[in-house]
Amino acid sequence: MISSINASDSRDVLTLVLVGIPGLEHIYPWILVSFCFLYAISLIGNSILFFIIKTDTFLQTPMYDLVSRLALTDLGLSLVTLPTVLGVFCLQSLRLSVPCCLLQMFFVHCLSVIESSVLLTMAYDRFVAICNPLRYSSLLTRPLTSRLGLFSVLRGVAVILPIPLMLRCSSLCKSSILSHAFCLHPDVMRLLCSHMSVNNLYSIFAVVSTMGLDAVFITLSYVFILRAVCGLGSSSERCKAFHRCACHISVVLLFYSPMISLSMIHRFGGHKTRFPHVVLAYLHFLLPPALNPILYGVNSKCIYQRLVHRIQHI
Repeated sequence: MISSINASDSRDVLTLVLVGIPGLEHIYPWILVSFCFLYAISLIGNSILFFIIKTDTFLQTPMYDLVSRLALTDLGLSLVTLPTVLGVFCLQSLRLSVPCCLLQMFFVHCLSVIESSVLLTMAYDRFVAICNPLRYSSLLTRPLTSRLGLFSVLRGVAVILPIPLMLRCSSLCKSSILSHAFCLHPDVMRLLCSHMSVNNLYSIFAVVSTMGLDAVFITLSYVFILRAVCGLGSSSERCKAFHRCACHISVVLLFYSPMISLSMIHRFGGHKTRFPHVVLAYLHFLLPPALNPILYGVNSKCIYQRLVHRIQHI
């Protein structure tokens, strides 16, 4: 039986079923404890990181503005996925209305695009700092990073908003069981009863024109950075330059590796088993928000010193 999402009499009764990790129901309590630990680190760590940067005048620089923006984006991503993830692993499954699912899907993908934009801006920051250090203060200013931040938000909303709108006007099968504990576009697309080539093509365009393009530019920036670092005179200067990029490289790999793998499996891997989809989705949406504040809070000497200074004066 097929039900239209935009049918007024079925809009409120049609629900999507979110599931956890099929076959591992017997260890859900342990998984729940692990996820609660990750969420706690993400919420507390990113909140502290954002608060320290925004309230400390010593950290009011373009570079740390970008770190605070990354922390805020990760905080939003954790808050969006937390209710359904905890609900699923407490109840083993969770029913979610179609409008709520589409709303969560919009915020999840929009915040992912925004985070990708922030990582691209941070790559530009590292490129200017290493390849053209004498012009760093003139090429990268706080007004510029603010404008780039506004552009990243507008780009995320403009590119992602048509996707839930098109899905709302599509038809879903009545037995609507998703593969994850949160709503993702490729997962919802799998449940369409009719062939939606326009929706599929637009989703490919959305990924390629945002995160795909960002990944290319980030790679190119590090190609130029590597050339500049290899041209430095002493090994100590090269080590110092690599150390300045270490946090960002780690965050980029942590963000893009599961995302690209997940997208490729959804597109070309078929649906013989859902286990790889599930694992990669959790790696992509739970690990980066939890590890990013640790990478920047501990490895960044300035942030760590200001944090210790704040704690000592409490």
